[in-house]
Amino acid sequence: MTIQTTPSRQQASREADDSIAPPTRADPEATHPARPRSGPGNAVTEVLRRVARPRPSGGPGGRRPPGGTPPKRSGRSRLPAAPRELAPRDAIWWTGAAVLTVSLLLLAFATHVAVLSAFQHHREQQIGYGQLRTSLAKAETPVGQLDLNGQLVTPGTPVALVEIPAIGLSEVVREGTTGQTLRSGPGHRRDTVMPGQPGTSVILGRQSSYGGPFGGLSRLAPGDEITITTGQGTNSYRVFGLRHAGDPQPEPLRKGQGRLELLTADGLALFPTGVLRIDAELTSAVQKAPTRVLANAALPAGEREMGQDPGAWFIAFFILVFFTAAGITLWWLWRSWGRWHSWLIGVPVMLVLGVTGADVVMNALPNLV
Repeated sequence: MTIQTTPSRQQASREADDSIAPPTRADPEATHPARPRSGPGNAVTEVLRRVARPRPSGGPGGRRPPGGTPPKRSGRSRLPAAPRELAPRDAIWWTGAAVLTVSLLLLAFATHVAVLSAFQHHREQQIGYGQLRTSLAKAETPVGQLDLNGQLVTPGTPVALVEIPAIGLSEVVREGTTGQTLRSGPGHRRDTVMPGQPGTSVILGRQSSYGGPFGGLSRLAPGDEITITTGQGTNSYRVFGLRHAGDPQPEPLRKGQGRLELLTADGLALFPTGVLRIDAELTSAVQKAPTRVLANAALPAGEREMGQDPGAWFIAFFILVFFTAAGITLWWLWRSWGRWHSWLIGVPVMLVLGVTGADVVMNALPNLV
């Protein structure tokens, strides 16, 4: 009796492996085994792989599509960073504000003295000439210290016309010698006689500001003629001397003689060193002199040569305070708004305040400058 034995499982598996041929190069599936089919675990792996994959920076060819956001560049930028504006120091800030304020103040003062005051003087001369012609035609021009109503002549009233051909001068003379009156032209000192009358007649005039009508007196020489027209007619004088500070006085007048003194500032413009006096003797007939009621002792100090208005400095101080505040505001606008905005708005305001301040300061300065 023959007994058949069943092969074990290990032997069956060896026999199956021996029956399979080894892979060759022509069999691609054997060289590269096929990817396993997607399942639950394989799907998660595929998603993670797609997320980790780097995306291109642009469209086809690496170009950025129109309208898209520019790609972020790695590393530092090639362009230098903009400098950070530093806050100005207090000392530098206040120094700049002070320099700007003083510069505009000096500019306004120079503009007023050299330009605006000359226009003001020219206009006042035209008005005064018309008033003088009218009063001469009506025989109402004052010829003494009192007017036709028996009152003191109002300061600023046109009383004469002085002409000096040697220096090309022709100016309307007004009554009074305060700084305000001398803005309009030469002024007759109220405590002296009118030109053409016996005694010494004194006329003051500015050297440089407000047209500087007496700025050319230093060019006069002995023998030059001076003609003055008043309500009593035309009177002629002849220059016989020029006097500076410290020069001797001329000889006293004899009874019935007439003399003229023209006074102005001596020295550089706006920096007087004294008073320049022109002495001239009357060569025409002497006119009758009315009664005088105002003596030299009663003449205010502001109407004498080199007189000043003390109250003008008080007003000038407050204008200077406003001007300084405007200068600081302009400098702040410069730092906040910009250069052109601050110039267009602040500079006109500064110039108006500066000219106003210069006009007040001129009253505080000597009346002959």
